[in-house]
Amino acid sequence: MADNKKDNENFQYIVRIANKDIRGERRMDLGLADINGVGERLANILIKKLNLDRNRQIGDLSEDEVLEIRKYVESKEYEGMPVWLLNHRKDVATGKNFNLLSNDLILKINDDINLMKKMRSYRGLRHEQGHKVRGQRTRSNGRHGLSMGVIRKRQEQKK
Repeated sequence: MADNKKDNENFQYIVRIANKDIRGERRMDLGLADINGVGERLANILIKKLNLDRNRQIGDLSEDEVLEIRKYVESKEYEGMPVWLLNHRKDVATGKNFNLLSNDLILKINDDINLMKKMRSYRGLRHEQGHKVRGQRTRSNGRHGLSMGVIRKRQEQKK
C-alpha cells in the first residue's frame, strides 16, 4: 500500500465528503462508513451502486469520482435504495424517507426527542427522566450514580 502512494502522484491524504475529513489511507468501504449516518452496509451498497472497487484506498480516487460520491451521499433522498436502509423514515412534516448525515442527523434526532417530550409521549417522558427508552430492564442493569447493594465489610465493622 505504501508503494501505491509513491506510484500515484495525485494521492490525496485527506478527502472531504459530507463535512467529514477522511484519511486517504482508509479502504473505500471503511472510509465511507466513517461518515456519521453511513454504516458499513450502506457504504458497501453505495460502492456497488457507483461501480467502485471496495479494496481501493480513498486517496487514490480521482476528483471526478470523489465529486460523484459526494454528490450522491449528500443528496438526502437515495434513489433506488430500499427504505429500510435509510436512517430517517417517514418524516413527521413531509412523510418522506431520508438518509441524513453528520450535523443534520444530530439536529434531527434532537428535534425528534424534543417533539416527543413536548407531546408528553411515553418515550418523551423516559428521555426526560433519563431512563431507558426502548423497554430494557432497569432493575439490575444500567445503574449510574449511587452504588446499590449491601457492603458487608462495613456492616461487620459496626458490630
